[in-house]
Amino acid sequence: MRQGAGENAAVCTSLLEELRERELDTSQPILTVIDGSKALAAAVKRVWGAKAQVQRCQIHKRRNIEAHLPEKHHDELRRMLNAAWHDTDYQRAKKQLLTTMRWLERLSPSAANSLGEGWKRRLTVVKLQLSELLRKTLATINPIESALSVTRTVTGRVTRWRDGDMRLRWCTAGLLRAEEKFRPIKGFRHLSQLARALHQEVHGPTLESNRKSA
Repeated sequence: MRQGAGENAAVCTSLLEELRERELDTSQPILTVIDGSKALAAAVKRVWGAKAQVQRCQIHKRRNIEAHLPEKHHDELRRMLNAAWHDTDYQRAKKQLLTTMRWLERLSPSAANSLGEGWKRRLTVVKLQLSELLRKTLATINPIESALSVTRTVTGRVTRWRDGDMRLRWCTAGLLRAEEKFRPIKGFRHLSQLARALHQEVHGPTLESNRKSA
């Protein structure tokens, strides 16, 4: 954990650099699943560079777009976004998102701009051609949000905060409580597929994959 006055690139980078010092191998390709935080995206880029493939949370983006639209258009928006995000073909998914953007431009330019911001990173799990179950799990930050929700419940019992050490202790207690309920992510049996897809995306096709293509 890192304590800071706010979410900024320095705090996020410090956290990731400490993980590296604790022997997290940042020389290997990785899939990072994040929300719209520019600070976190900058920290990931600084620590992993081109080795990081970034998937932006689809649920957060949908909610952001809905905030710019009248409620009567929300169902249609969800249908169109799901058609893109649940597709198995990357080019077809891109085409669907571009169609959705043009539709939004007629209703709300702000909504269209919201979807257009970083839109390719909403399709990273599609581009990597992951299994349906793993793709669904890694398209959002729900797994970590679940742990943070438990932590908020635990820390909500505190009526008076005294110092920074107290905050860290209670946050740690909350995460340890959440850890008791941890389960393997849905689709964990396909993580080897993810590792191969990341290596190919970062380093290019292997000799074995070239042979299969031939």
